[in-house]
Amino acid sequence: MIVLVLRACPVGLRGHLTRWLAEISAGVFVGRVNPRLRDSLWELVVAEAATGGALLVFEDHSVEQGFGYRTHRHEWTPRDVEGMTVLFRPRSAPPSSQQMRTGWSGASRLRKKSH
Repeated sequence: MIVLVLRACPVGLRGHLTRWLAEISAGVFVGRVNPRLRDSLWELVVAEAATGGALLVFEDHSVEQGFGYRTHRHEWTPRDVEGMTVLFRPRSAPPSSQQMRTGWSGASRLRKKSH
């Protein structure tokens, strides 16, 4: 079984994928295809995605999780962490120095005043 998520891809690509997969929501496809067809569909997605992105989740019995990932221009990236593949989101920008408070916490200030 595979799950394919498209973001900002051409409508023609989505139409082409519906020949083999069911589109359960806008840009989200699921289906059961053999590995050879899965790889052909992925090559098609990478070639036709234009400026869009894609995420593919598929069965992979060679890993302990039982599934693997492929990404193309997607903000989440797969990484191996102690033998398991997990998806990492990019970190958001750190808060500006004006937003960060420095010094003691309110509770610590109160405790300091009482001594």
